[in-house]
Amino acid sequence: MELSIAFIGWFFALTSAGALLLSVVLVATLLNAGDLSRRYLGYSFWNDLVLGAIWVLGLAGGIGVIRLQAWGRYLIELFCWALIVLLLLSAATRLHALRRSEPGAPPVNWLGAIAGVMLIVLPLVAICAATILTLRSPEALKVFS
Repeated sequence: MELSIAFIGWFFALTSAGALLLSVVLVATLLNAGDLSRRYLGYSFWNDLVLGAIWVLGLAGGIGVIRLQAWGRYLIELFCWALIVLLLLSAATRLHALRRSEPGAPPVNWLGAIAGVMLIVLPLVAICAATILTLRSPEALKVFS
């Protein structure tokens, strides 16, 4: 399945901008929430910074693809690979955390947990895979050259 280059550029630019805006709002909310929230923000500073850098990569790549710059194609592909890895690691971590439930807790609904993870992971991985394949196609290479 090949996607439109315009769709790829706008989709990743707008999605990344939205994620960055949401993260700024969340950080501002945590800063104003109290000592415990500020401490949590301090513990997750480096994780948040790296995640923000990845979203900036997606935003820059989206803008580059919109402008049909060759570097935009590479940034979007790098962003997609990073997003795929992060999605798979996050899904595995969440399912692993469910496995270590506390004694006396109700049994884990594995079907619901796996279905919930797949509901998020599969469409995003499919969009990223379609984007990578589209940007590597001969037609896209002609457009960006």
